[in-house]
Order: sequence, then C-alpha cells, then structure tokens
Amino acid sequence: MSEPQKKLRPTRTAGLLLHPTSFPGRFGIGDLGPAAYAWIDTLVQAKQSWWQILPLGPTAYGDSPYQCYSAFAGNPNLVSPEFLVRDGLLKESELAGPQFTPGRVDYPAALAFKNALLDRAWANFQGGAAPMLRGPFEQFNQHEGGWLFDFAFFMALKKAQSGKSLDQWQKAYRLHDPAALTSARKELATDIGRQQFAQFLFYRQWDGVRGYARECGIKIIGDAPIFVSGDSVDVWMNPQLFLLDAERRPKVVAGVPPDYFNSTGQLWGNPVYDWEAVRKQDYAWWVARLRRNFAQVDLVRLDHFRGFAAAWHVPAGEKTAINGKWVPGPGADLFRKFQAEFHGLPLIAEDLGLITEDVEELRKQFNLPGMRVLQFAFSDPQNKYLPHNFDEMNTAVYTGTHDNDTTRGWFATIPEKERDLVRRYLARDGHDIAWDLIRAAWSSVADLAIAPLQDVLNLSSEARMNMPGQPAGNWGWRVPEGAVTDAVIGRLAEMTELYGRAP
Repeated sequence: MSEPQKKLRPTRTAGLLLHPTSFPGRFGIGDLGPAAYAWIDTLVQAKQSWWQILPLGPTAYGDSPYQCYSAFAGNPNLVSPEFLVRDGLLKESELAGPQFTPGRVDYPAALAFKNALLDRAWANFQGGAAPMLRGPFEQFNQHEGGWLFDFAFFMALKKAQSGKSLDQWQKAYRLHDPAALTSARKELATDIGRQQFAQFLFYRQWDGVRGYARECGIKIIGDAPIFVSGDSVDVWMNPQLFLLDAERRPKVVAGVPPDYFNSTGQLWGNPVYDWEAVRKQDYAWWVARLRRNFAQVDLVRLDHFRGFAAAWHVPAGEKTAINGKWVPGPGADLFRKFQAEFHGLPLIAEDLGLITEDVEELRKQFNLPGMRVLQFAFSDPQNKYLPHNFDEMNTAVYTGTHDNDTTRGWFATIPEKERDLVRRYLARDGHDIAWDLIRAAWSSVADLAIAPLQDVLNLSSEARMNMPGQPAGNWGWRVPEGAVTDAVIGRLAEMTELYGRAP
C-alpha cells in the first residue's frame, strides 16, 4: 500500500465552473482577454477560491474540449485579439469582422475569423512587428521543443490534406515514411512556424491570466480527459501506446455502457491505451502529460477516473456502446508513479457513473477527493450523493457539471417522485431550485463546493453546455452581457461566508 496523501484542502472552499469559451465579448467566442480578468475580479468579489474550467486543448470533432488535437497544446481560438493589438501584432482596424450573434458561439464563423487574425498576426510578426516578442518566442520554442514541433507539424500536415482526419491521411504520412515527412517539413516550414507562434500566443496569454488569478488568490481547477482523440498528434506520434491495427487505426474504441445519460451507452470513439506498452515506457507519456497540466492549473480533475481501474472497450465499427466489455487498466501502479514524480497528487477523481468497489478502493488508496453531483442525488433517501450520506469531507460536491442540464432545467424535467423528494429534503417549494441546490452544496461537509455559473444565474435548459451523446450543437453557451450583477455576486458572497467557505 502507498502512503496516504495529505488532504489537499484542509479548509472549506468554494468555486464556480465556467469555460473561457463562455466569456462574453465581440469576437464570436470567449477568449483570454479583458473578460477573463473581469471574471477573476468577479470571483474575488463573490468570495470564491476556485475557478474550474474544461480542457484547454485545441478542439477537434464536435468542437468538444474532450476531443482535442493534442493533450499538450492550447486552443488558439482562445487567443484574445485585443491583446494582439496591445502587443503590436495587429492594428485595431484589423479586428473588424462580422457581427456575431451574442449568447452563443457560432463555431464555423468564429473559428474562421480567429484563424484569419492569427494568420495576419504571424505575417505581421514575420514582417517585423512586435520585435520585443522575438526572444520570448525563440525561448518558448526551445523550452517546449518536443511536443510543440510535433503538434505544429501535425497541424500543418492536416491543413495540407484539407483538414482530413488522421485515419484518412496519405499512408506515407500516417505511417511515418521518413522520406515523405522530410520533404513535408521543408514544404510546410512556414505553416509549422505559424502553428508554433499560435501556441506561443496562447501560452503567453494563459500565463497572464493564471498569474493574475494567483495575485488575486484564485486557484484554477483544470480537466484531463483520460482518453485522447483518434485524430490527434498524440496517437500519430505514439501509435505503440494504443491498441491499433497494422494501418494504425483503432481495434477497439472507448465509451461507457448504458447509463443515466443514454440507454445505448456512450460511444466516444477514442482509441484505447495499450497499458502494458505504456507501463514498459515507465508511463513517460502520462507523466509528461500531467506535468503539462500542472504547469497550467493548480488542481486537475481526472475525467473518467474509473477507466484507470477498468475501461469499456467497444470493437471498432460498432454503432453503439452496448457490445463492449470491461478491460483492466493500470490501477495503483500508475498512481504510484505519479506520486513519485510529483511528490503529491493535486487531483480530483471524477468517479461518476457505474463505480465498482475496485474503483473506490483505488481512489481511497491515494486519498483522492471524489465527486458528488446533487442532480444525481434524489432517486431515494439512501442515495450516496445526498449530503447526509457523504462518507468523508475529502469530497468535491457539485450542483451539476458541464454534462448536466442546468439545475432549473433539470428540476423541470425530472419525475414528480424525484421532485417531491427534492422539496421534502431541502424543505423548499422549488421555486428557486438552483439556489436551493447551491445552498445544499455550500452547507454540506464536503471540503470543496462547485456550481456552474448557469446555476448561479438561475438559467434554464437553453444555457446547457453539453448534451452527452449529441454529436453537434454543444459547447456553445456564452454568458449574456450584464448577467452577473452586483446582486448575484452579493448573494453568492453572503452564502459563501455563511457556510464557512470564504477565503
């Protein structure tokens, strides 16, 4: 048995969940500009300690932050155009673009606009603009070396092949023919540089946001999906770490069996790790990945934690996730490696769904806080997610997550039997249900309490962030301008103080 980890949060704290794409602003998608700094100010005013985000990687299929082209790179679409003007890479007149619809991310239009701005910034930089950034850019390339060049090359090759998915690439590129790749590196040198520059801009701006958060006493909770996209540089550069066939296409893909969200399960489609091969490399890829995460944030939520005990393998080509099987994962061996490398495990285990005894034992062995989601709690009085059934303080309680409906939307659609238990348990009539659940979370014994901003704003289902199993139309919600009022901030601050969670 490993030595138990010390508790990460000896005091009671609280925070809010909001991804940067949801910030308001005029460029079609939230970014790391002035709105991010204003958000941190809001958290301070509301007496919060944590800001939780979703993965920060460059989004691929379905615009999902859980399907990224890289587990190491940042999302260039989060780069602030206003800060590019500040740094001398663009002129204010170059920011003119379409009038985007407020309240939703129009991904095709917003991404086309942002890419055009980044192309212009790169051209201006090559033409001599922002000379003070030349040294920092060179240092960034040297320091981030391996993953950065591989990602930039991958994205340049993808662009050269009209954006095709990795499994549709020319065979010579997909299977790493040396002559073909050497030639491509020369032909695509300019675009490779542009991709590296976009990463430099992202990390420059993210470091600024994180530095400001630290100054203000706000810590950031990040998110690491257990699986990576099949259309990613991670799979392209490390095929030996995944269960792939001779053509380097998945033999099996990841998902979960039928559950709360979907009667046919969830077929995620991600390639699955060959854990024996990962172990033989002493988990080097996973260690490097977490090191990158810890460089970005203060605490990491490990998404689908149960997959480290056992994962649901579905044969490639299946239309649903029904015909899969559970296959053991690395278990404690991986976490002992993390413990040795990082001298502590600043992690939250996302232990939702079908959790078996071995998953619970793995979490407790390393004293990782688990998650309790109140929207899942009201099936019966013995439900483990009800606050009186919390078996330990080392817990993160949520009103809901990015995968849930808003609390107001949830309450409107659950069966009357559950609504009745909600009303009786909370001693409330349900007319202010979002704040009723916030109160239940904040007053619980859990060390950490988190609510999505949508619940703080008491929004209905149109503000939902993600509908699991729905292939399109997700991740688009944005904060309405002016929605976070002084009254809302004051109410949350008062509740946070009342229940002993203020800094």
